[in-house]
This record gives sequence, structure tokens and C-alpha cells, in this order.
Amino acid sequence: MLLRLIDAVSEWTGKLCAWSLFAVGCFITYEVVMRYVFNAPTIWVDEVSRVIMVWSVYLAAAFALKHKEMVVIEIAFRTPGTLGRKLSDSFAIVFMFVFATVACYFGFELWLKSTLAGHTTDTYLALPKWFTHAPVWLGSGLLTLQGIAELVRVWTQVPEAASSNTGAAH
Repeated sequence: MLLRLIDAVSEWTGKLCAWSLFAVGCFITYEVVMRYVFNAPTIWVDEVSRVIMVWSVYLAAAFALKHKEMVVIEIAFRTPGTLGRKLSDSFAIVFMFVFATVACYFGFELWLKSTLAGHTTDTYLALPKWFTHAPVWLGSGLLTLQGIAELVRVWTQVPEAASSNTGAAH
């Protein structure tokens, strides 16, 4: 039940990030037209696009892990379900888990400090810094949760390659 909830949140945020990046493409196209066709550049496209891209990168990491789209090198442990593969996958997830947990902890500290102090960006829009710092700890926290879910799956699920070969008659 908990694994399905983590998966659902990762799936939803991943799709949201994909659509957000599509929106960034539209914003940049709009900026190009405004700047070069109408000679009337905007003041918001650059900063809004950057903020959306930062949110998208951090929140999409859990989606990428869920769909096994992170960088994977399978030279030594290609066969799913073997002890070596399970240990290799576990090591990679634990390594990522340590990184994501540290980023979540310190990202939260930075977010809390800027929220309590009321800091804003040094730009024309003067966005609150809490809004630009939040994706670090939220995305890292979600990546940590998805990492826990994937670690549980490494040791409890039958690998797809092994399960698909069991019913085949040769």
C-alpha cells in the first residue's frame, strides 16, 4: 500500500514535470517571437522558465528512478534476480539514498532559513526564496522515498526477465 502511494506520487510529479517543461518551451517560443518579431522582450520568461526547470529536475528524479531511467551500467551483473545483481542494485540505491537524504536535510535547512527571513530573489520579479529553495528538499525527499520503495522491490519481487521466461515452452 505504501509502495503504491510512493509510486503514485512519483508518477504524478513526473507527468507534471513533463508538462511543465512543455510549458517552458512555449514560454521561450513566446519570448523569441516577442523579442525578435515585435522587438518587445518580456521581463518574466527567463526567471519563470528557470524556476520551472529547477522544480522539474528535482521532482522528476523520483519518476526517473521508478521507471529505471537513471544511468545504469550492466557489464558485470546483467542477469536480473541474481545475488550479484541484487547487491549491485542495492549498493547503487543506498549510494543515491545517502546523497538524496543529505540534499533533503540541508535543502530543508536552507529553505527554512530563507522562509523565516523573508528573502527574495534579486530579480525584477523578486520571487520569495522559499519558492526557489523548496524543490531541493521536496524532490530529494521524494527521491529518497522512491529509493526505499525500489530497494524493497530489489529483494522482494521476481525479476521481469525471469518471470517472463517461466511460462515459455522451448
